[in-house]
Amino acid sequence: MNLFSTYRVAPVLVLLLLLAPVPAGALSLEELTGIEAAAELRDGKILSQVQLRNPSPALTPRHGEVLALLEGTLAELGSSGIMAESLSLYKKPPSASRPGWSNAERLAIFNSTLAISSLAGIQYYSASRGTMRTFYEYSRVIDSPDTKQERADPHYPELPAATSFYARQRDLTFGDNIYEYRYHSGSDFFIFVQRNITALKVGIFSAVGKDRLRSLVAVVDTGDGLLVYAVSMARAAALPGLGNRIGNSFTNRAQAILGWFNTQADKAFAGLNP
Repeated sequence: MNLFSTYRVAPVLVLLLLLAPVPAGALSLEELTGIEAAAELRDGKILSQVQLRNPSPALTPRHGEVLALLEGTLAELGSSGIMAESLSLYKKPPSASRPGWSNAERLAIFNSTLAISSLAGIQYYSASRGTMRTFYEYSRVIDSPDTKQERADPHYPELPAATSFYARQRDLTFGDNIYEYRYHSGSDFFIFVQRNITALKVGIFSAVGKDRLRSLVAVVDTGDGLLVYAVSMARAAALPGLGNRIGNSFTNRAQAILGWFNTQADKAFAGLNP
């Protein structure tokens, strides 16, 4: 599936992508993030930013397909009142292929992110409670939003250019919800986008209406590491103080997803290089 035909892309962005030089191999971390950000990421820092008014992506890797898909996702959402971004670097183990990932590594890591059931039980830091809290209490792939019959996590013998499925996930902040997951892949990246089919609620309040949330995670090979970008964008309810709460929750939850990815990548590399 061609990303440019699947999503609407701003003409100016298309022009920039066409004029940008195409590298022979994986882009370096410095090319993707800039020198200062790359240094912080190599030191193990997670870069985060929350915007509540007229948000615009600030931490997006400088990667053509990632930029195009993010632009298309923003256009699909229509507008976003909340945007929370996080950026981290996964350092490959010494046994990993160099300079870039092998096809087997890329497939193994891709399949590891399809393991939606492994999200159940992961923890995130709750700023409002000042303690760690369970993120997803329940997380399973389902056949459809209507019948909600459980299915096994998808697993592919060869890397697909694109795939999608539905999942039912129950978390302790936004309740029991149905999501659509869409995956896209290329030679040096893969991306998945989560879209809410049902409304997310905080207590009795509808915090994010149905189809008003997009959470995107992009994984880009940098040679000796994997750059992981997570962003959540939402058209949230205009209730006093709720925007800040949702923004902070998105950031803390994104960092939990980054930690989950690191665990899944560790397992993928270990399975290939026991």
